[in-house]
Amino acid sequence: MKLSRMTAYVSSIFLTAAFALTGAGVASAATHAQAAGIDYVALGDSYSSGVGTGTYDSSSGSCKRSPKAYPSLWAVSHAPASFAFTACSGATTGDVTAGQLGPLNSATDLVSITIGGNDAGFSDVMTTCVLYSQATCLNRIDQARTYADTVLPGKLDSVYSAIRAKAPNAHVVVIGYPHFYKIGGSCFGGLSDTSRAAINSAADELNTVTAKRAADHGYTFASVVPPFTNHEICSSSSWLNSLVWTNIGESYHPTSAGQSGAYLPTFTSAA
Repeated sequence: MKLSRMTAYVSSIFLTAAFALTGAGVASAATHAQAAGIDYVALGDSYSSGVGTGTYDSSSGSCKRSPKAYPSLWAVSHAPASFAFTACSGATTGDVTAGQLGPLNSATDLVSITIGGNDAGFSDVMTTCVLYSQATCLNRIDQARTYADTVLPGKLDSVYSAIRAKAPNAHVVVIGYPHFYKIGGSCFGGLSDTSRAAINSAADELNTVTAKRAADHGYTFASVVPPFTNHEICSSSSWLNSLVWTNIGESYHPTSAGQSGAYLPTFTSAA
């Protein structure tokens, strides 16, 4: 913030406040200038592409990349030297390595990614839990957890190694998944709290596995569980879509508020 023509009679407390604001402005400008030289690539699945926000770039087709997704929001506010957005709805680890790494090179400075949920079958988990009994739901969740513990680590290793091979100098931020439900919240009917708690626990397991593999590759893992707390489904201010019968693909994905209020600040802090 630019300050000028400060009169002599301004009290010391206002001067102190003015200098504090000036310092904040300088820091913000420095951050923006630093980001201006960054080459940024956004990879991943629907949680990075922005499914759930309801607004998509028509040229992205079924990948449903949104201007309201955290990568786009970060690029607009930080003006990097270049921005490549290849995240795609429905992407698995194999899809990332096969089709999303093209923009990466030795000049890439920053990479973001959410991945692993589709490999672990979370879409099928939610479908099973919505349509079938609690026992069937819990059994499907257990299958997903077993997969996350035994198979997913190797798949994450393949993705993370491929990123490093193509972008050896990049700072890579791996972002996790939120809890879906506020237990004991204002939801009535539908899933039981037992099923909801099991789904949250499975998300924790997926995040734990992902964080460990990211750390072993020298990447930064960033959790969105804290900023989504009290903004889960069944809360009074949900940042996640519940079941959307008119557009099933939007279900159980962050709204635009979830992208801007949770994913964006989480990525910004880690970047």
